Amino acid sequence: MRRVTTWILTLTLTTLLGLSCASAKTVRHTVRQDVDAVVIAGFGTSYPEALRAILAIDKEMRTAFPRAEIRHAFTSNIIRGIWHKRAGDAAWKEAHPTVPQWLYEVKGPLSTFGQLQEEGKKRVVVQTTHIYAGEEYQDLTAYVDAVAGIDTLRTKWKPFSFMKMGRPALGKAGVHPDYHDDIEAAARALSGDVAVAKKMDALLLYMGHGNDIFPTSAYAEFSKAMNKMYPEITTIVANVEGYPGLEEATAALTHMNTKKVYMKPFMVVAGDHARNDMAGDEEDAWKTIFEKMGIDVTCELKGLGENPAWAKLYADHAVDAVSDHTAN
Repeated sequence: MRRVTTWILTLTLTTLLGLSCASAKTVRHTVRQDVDAVVIAGFGTSYPEALRAILAIDKEMRTAFPRAEIRHAFTSNIIRGIWHKRAGDAAWKEAHPTVPQWLYEVKGPLSTFGQLQEEGKKRVVVQTTHIYAGEEYQDLTAYVDAVAGIDTLRTKWKPFSFMKMGRPALGKAGVHPDYHDDIEAAARALSGDVAVAKKMDALLLYMGHGNDIFPTSAYAEFSKAMNKMYPEITTIVANVEGYPGLEEATAALTHMNTKKVYMKPFMVVAGDHARNDMAGDEEDAWKTIFEKMGIDVTCELKGLGENPAWAKLYADHAVDAVSDHTAN
């Protein structure tokens, strides 16, 4: 009798768990159908070669939200200005035929929100392409919260029925979701880099952007997660701004008597920092500095966004943002 009761209890719990998982999948699928537009928002880039990262994220977002309008917003005034100037340069456009038309008209976040309102898009998710919750993410969040917080006497006149912000790649402070889970997911997405470094018998070093105003401990935690997940090689993350930086990286390389480094940008796009500060030939470029230390350095100019697994992180975070809204 006890065995029968145990079997029935196990079957019941298994059924309930299956229904719960199915329900969660249904919710995530349903909310994606209810989204009118997704705004992919980030600093931007002026390098045509670096666009591959942004377009890879675009592809993943269209897969996650097949019925939504996908828009891009660049937060950098300078970058937007460069593309607007190129719009009138027939020779430049002819020399770069694969550049999508929307880039020549790219807007900032607020202008993008305004255009979506004019078009009658009421349900919007804004997905940041930032790496961690630093200064630029904070500013973008302020824009989103301000617009989302506009209230009216009659609900139907609110600019948007909902506008939610997707978290950055390495997550943000809070208990739901746990940012440690985001860091681990990000580490799993970079297994390909580990395989390359292992084949080269090299240390894997990422150059991040960082920030000298906000704490940058997320980078150190990510480095720790990489070394725990892939103990067969050593991974270092150092930033252009903030901690850990170049000083910490050179100290670590010296301490470990490193002979070979495989270096990549820990940035969504391989833009100016990657091409000049990391892989440039100037005296202050990281590649030059490490080579003067007697280290054999191999640089790969590919932004994180060019990795489909990393691009999918942003699409998943966008889906989570809308799912959380529905659940609340």
